[in-house]
Amino acid sequence: MGDFFSNANVLLYLAAYLVGGIPFGLILAKVVAGVNIKSEGSGSIGATNVLRVVKEKDPKLGKKLSIITLILDALKGASIILIAMIGGFDESVLWTIGVLAVVGHCFSPYLLFEGGKGVATGFGVVFVMLPIEAMIGLALWYVVGKKFKISSISSLAGLLGAILASFVIHPELPGVSSHAPLLLLGFFIFYKHIPNLMRVVQGKEKAVV
Repeated sequence: MGDFFSNANVLLYLAAYLVGGIPFGLILAKVVAGVNIKSEGSGSIGATNVLRVVKEKDPKLGKKLSIITLILDALKGASIILIAMIGGFDESVLWTIGVLAVVGHCFSPYLLFEGGKGVATGFGVVFVMLPIEAMIGLALWYVVGKKFKISSISSLAGLLGAILASFVIHPELPGVSSHAPLLLLGFFIFYKHIPNLMRVVQGKEKAVV
């Protein structure tokens, strides 16, 4: 057991999950704005719900905190990967770290395995691993968001765009010869958006303006 927890790969995997699980949006909203985003809005811990809830109290503060949350959540996906890159770990380890960071955000150990949608954290992962695909996804997210004003739709459009672009730009992902890690990221993000999609179909999903 001691050897298991002293293994560098295992330590990186644990760090990715535990860092990924830090609910920055929840913490910022509570400490700075004095609101609990878990009990208001959509109940998510991500930047969109920070904006939705905090702006009711202070629009400028809501925008500021949502941007900070977005950046911090993206860094959760990127930071441990970058550390592992500096350490010379191979691509399969890097992708595993990325997947675990998103799992941590979506199923946080600090929130009884509840969490956010994983979009910003997933973007941080893809930005480090596949920067061109990440920028294509970001562009689609922006365009679709501008048109429809619905975060879930724009997020899933960006996700789909990044995944499809990866098959064109990288028929085989470097170092793993498979798109499985990216598809796994997509699965978790899509799964967490199922309630949003149900609300879209029912016409109940609220726009973010």
